[in-house]
Amino acid sequence: MTSTPAADMPRAYNAADVEQRIYQDWLDQGLFAPRQDSDQTPYCIIMPPPNVTGELHLGHALEKSLEDALIRWRRMCGNPTLWLPGTDHAGIATQWAVERELAAQGQDRHQLGREKFVELVWEHVRKVGGIIHEQSRRLGISADWDRHRFTLDPGPSKAVRTTFVNLYNKGRIYRHERIINWCPRCATALSDLEVSYQEQDDKLYFIRYPLAESGDGADSITVATTRPETMLGDSGVAVHPEDPRYRDAVGHRVVLPIMGRPIPVVADEAIQPEFGTGALKVTPGHDPVDFEIGQRQGLEIITVIGLDGNMTAAAGKYAGMERFQTREAVVAELESLGLLEKVEDLRHSVGHCQRCDAVVEPLVSLQWFINVGSHQDPDSMAGRAHAAVQNGEIQIVPERFGRVYLNWLENIRDWCISRQLWWGHRIPVWYCDGCGQASASIEDLESCPSCGSAELRQDPDVLDTWFSSGLWPHSTLGWPENTEDLQRFYPTAVLECGYDILFFWVARMIMLGIENTGQVPFRTVFLHGLIRDASGAKMSKTRGNTLDPLELVERYGTDALRFALTTGTAPGNDMRITDGKLEAARNFANKIWNAARYVISIVESQEQSQSRVEGWRDLPNLKHREDRWIVSLLDRLTAEVNQSLESFELGEAQQRLYEFFWNDFCDWYIEMAKIRLRSGAGPSPLPTLVHVLERTLRLMHPFMPFITEEIWRKLIARLPREEQVEQQESSGPESIMVAGYPQAASPRIDSQAEQEIALVIQAIRAVRNTRSQLRIPAGQQLEAVIEANGSPGTVNTIKGAIEEEAAVIRSLSRVEPLHILASDSGIEAGTEKPSRGITLVVNPLVIRLTLEGVVDLSAEEGRLKGELDASLKNLQRVEALVSNPNFRAKAKPEVVDNEEERLGSLREETQRLEEIL
Repeated sequence: MTSTPAADMPRAYNAADVEQRIYQDWLDQGLFAPRQDSDQTPYCIIMPPPNVTGELHLGHALEKSLEDALIRWRRMCGNPTLWLPGTDHAGIATQWAVERELAAQGQDRHQLGREKFVELVWEHVRKVGGIIHEQSRRLGISADWDRHRFTLDPGPSKAVRTTFVNLYNKGRIYRHERIINWCPRCATALSDLEVSYQEQDDKLYFIRYPLAESGDGADSITVATTRPETMLGDSGVAVHPEDPRYRDAVGHRVVLPIMGRPIPVVADEAIQPEFGTGALKVTPGHDPVDFEIGQRQGLEIITVIGLDGNMTAAAGKYAGMERFQTREAVVAELESLGLLEKVEDLRHSVGHCQRCDAVVEPLVSLQWFINVGSHQDPDSMAGRAHAAVQNGEIQIVPERFGRVYLNWLENIRDWCISRQLWWGHRIPVWYCDGCGQASASIEDLESCPSCGSAELRQDPDVLDTWFSSGLWPHSTLGWPENTEDLQRFYPTAVLECGYDILFFWVARMIMLGIENTGQVPFRTVFLHGLIRDASGAKMSKTRGNTLDPLELVERYGTDALRFALTTGTAPGNDMRITDGKLEAARNFANKIWNAARYVISIVESQEQSQSRVEGWRDLPNLKHREDRWIVSLLDRLTAEVNQSLESFELGEAQQRLYEFFWNDFCDWYIEMAKIRLRSGAGPSPLPTLVHVLERTLRLMHPFMPFITEEIWRKLIARLPREEQVEQQESSGPESIMVAGYPQAASPRIDSQAEQEIALVIQAIRAVRNTRSQLRIPAGQQLEAVIEANGSPGTVNTIKGAIEEEAAVIRSLSRVEPLHILASDSGIEAGTEKPSRGITLVVNPLVIRLTLEGVVDLSAEEGRLKGELDASLKNLQRVEALVSNPNFRAKAKPEVVDNEEERLGSLREETQRLEEIL
């Protein structure tokens, strides 16, 4: 029989014709909201809030593809499922963006004043704030947009103030003058986590500090520093108490060069005698280690670099000069004074602002801090967050990051939460000019609670953005109110994000979630890796190797992009994205489309009545070996995919789906089914074709939502109504989104059918490989003998299976005539023994192909020997390269991977050539 193409399915899948139409359908049907009629366990993911002024990048696309897959899977499993979207006000980044616009107009925020500047930022946010979520919809994400939250919304704002006031009243939030990380460009304090350390080439300067008691300056102590400009603020020199070189100098004074100020030599165990000269210039105002030494030794704090990155009046003659220009000037003056002993090259890590990349300046400043306590204190914030992971209340995937998380908490310091910005959550503390009291309040204060004075000033700083996003799992669900959403969905099920914000965000959510609610904020932390380019380099705008996900959607389609991003990598591992991977994913989408197009065309063809499709849902009586084989593989696949999803191995689940659909279903079962359909031999494979296609579409839907929805609708519309899939929703339009996710509760495993069809496939592949290697034309039929070997009890079973599949072997390997024998029998009566040819061993089968008259055997033998010699030479060369320790140590990882992959291919090629020869 012949089939006609499905009437409404074009030959090639065109994502542009499908995606926006289907997404609008989903929105119109309200399918993204959680079900209200289910008694199953609610499942909730709170979307990591992107920056309000940001645009979609590949990291967002990866994150949203993974989360959407989990959400769609759980929704199809019948759980009341909530994926709550949101946006972060991004204090530093957003304020900086508006300040850049002002600077272009020759203005700054101080000219406008705080109130007008904040109004201007709101205008900017209203103009561009929705861009990233509009872009995200192109990815097909099924978030409940009606529940969208913004960190500055009234609800989350109340949660921020409530948390601050509670911690303040408990004494866990305090204001103190300490050394902090300061960004001169952004003009704000930064937390330790907002400083990125970058390796860079620098200089180590060795400077002589004359002893004050030496009148002629002949005796001195040499110190080594990478920042000679800070010496203007030195208030001491420190040495290790056990260092014999400086034991006699302790208690004496040296003269600070240039400034002429005598400063003491002190002994402190924090000094590393092996670094530099073993003597450390102590600048408490500009180095965290020096600050601690200064606190212990009672040394003066002198600030010589100001908030703008320029030198202060305390720097004397260098006042007003930029800090790095001052470095050059100070070095030149030291050299002229004869006090610069030497200069050495040095490569070291230097802290940069994560937002603007300016070099961070440690400065002593009055800031707000949270005392998170020690991990050893079970009542502290750090202690409870540590216990939650250590005791297994929160699972971190992959497991190795659990130890990383615990190590960080074991070395945690108090968190600086104030920022010198105008955009954000203003610190809810008011200072009374009447009585001097400071008061924290959830509501704005009009008068002082202590004396009643109306002369109040609110603290000018705002809170660190991570403070408000640290409340995200419970503030978005309504806390501090006891809302229905909070009761139903908190603790949330999963927090999914990149491993690079494990400390920025995840740890703080755990600390603040337990503090505010008494419960962990989520049960599982699922961490994905970073996206890298084809060479393994991290993607960044400065490198020029970024890819725009929206452009990739236009070129390849959303499903292909999602599949390429989330396949072939394990949780927490970095991944590479290449054109080849994207093209392969698009090819897979086309494979799905074309296979479905074929099945649907058979279903709707006039020669196949709908009665022949009946029973497709459950396949109650599978009689044919090929049907039993593919259904057995399908049920194994279903169990494996569900298990992979349970363990967050989404890449593995998709790889198995790819292999099953492309190889088992398309390349083998559909081709086998075509032979039966052409011959009209029963039973018809059509119910099995429909069953496997429909179930596989549902298995793939969480990963490739658009193409599976489009095909599923077309398939279901052509099936008998009573046979259609039961929806998870009790009413409403049909959608694969609310069709049940396939389970393998009663697996229809048929090991014998699997073994027998596997043997048939191996036999066909062996013949095909030989035809390809010997360059035999596709239209040339070969005479073949297949002999079944084995014990007397199994040989007839094997022979019987091969005989029943003879039509498949003939058609798919192009052999005719085909003789099938048992090991103890001869050639069938009326045939001659095959002429000279080739023997293939596919245990327990022996396949003999007649080649005489088909190919020039002598010429082919010579050609194959030449190919084998070349293959062996390449194999030896690549083996030597891969086994060379120097190559493995010095070559880029991607080069090593490519050579190892090439080695495997050469081994396979050599083995194949040797077998044929």
